[in-house]
Amino acid sequence: MTTFALVPGAGTDTWYWGPLERELTRRGHRAVPVELPCDDDTAGLEIYADAVVAAVGGAEDLVVVAHSFGGFSAPLVCDRVAVRELVLVTAMVPLPGESAAQWGDATGAGTALAEQDARDGRDPDDVVGLFYHDVDESVANEALRHERDQSATPWTQPWPRAAWPDVPTRYLLCREDKLFPAAFVRTMLARRLRGVVPEMVPGGHHPMLSHPGALAAAVLGR
Repeated sequence: MTTFALVPGAGTDTWYWGPLERELTRRGHRAVPVELPCDDDTAGLEIYADAVVAAVGGAEDLVVVAHSFGGFSAPLVCDRVAVRELVLVTAMVPLPGESAAQWGDATGAGTALAEQDARDGRDPDDVVGLFYHDVDESVANEALRHERDQSATPWTQPWPRAAWPDVPTRYLLCREDKLFPAAFVRTMLARRLRGVVPEMVPGGHHPMLSHPGALAAAVLGR
C-alpha cells in the first residue's frame, strides 16, 4: 500500500484534498491530506516539511503530491524521509535561493496570467473565475469558506536546497488552469526541470475538486 502525502498550496486547508483522498482510498491506498501552519508567521518552509513528515507517520512507500505553492515545501521532505516519487500538480518549481515572492517575475507567471485574463475577459478581482470556474457554484462557495490566511514567512524565504532532489518527479499540467496556463508551464518546466515532460489532466487550478477521479488515475500513473 502506497501512502500519498497531499501537500496543499498557499492559504488552503485539508478540505480541498477530500475528493482525491476518497478516490485514492477507494483504490486501496492511504492518502494523507497535510495540514500546514500557513497562518503562522513563525513557520517557514522547513517547518512545513516537518509537518508533512509528522503527518505520514513513518510510511515506508511514500509518494509526495504537491499542489501549487506546495512545490516549494514538498522537495524538502526528501531530506527527511525516503520518498519514492514527487508528483507536482500545477505546482511552482523553485530554483536555489529563489523565494516564492520572486518566482512570478522570474518565470513570467504574472505576464502569462495577464495574457490569460485578457483572452478570457476576466476581471482580475474575480477569484471564482480564476480558481473555481470548472466546479459547481456550491463547491466554489464552500472552497471560499475554506480559504485561510497565508503567512508571508515561507513566501519570502529563499528556497534552501542547492538543487532539486534526486527523486523521480512527475508534473501534472491542468488543461484549463487559468493561473498557470499550459504554455507557461511547459516553458517553465523546460527551463527548471529538464527531462520532466508534463502530463495533461483535465481541470483548472484545483483538479482535486473538479476531476478527482481523473487526477487519482494520473497520480497513480494509470
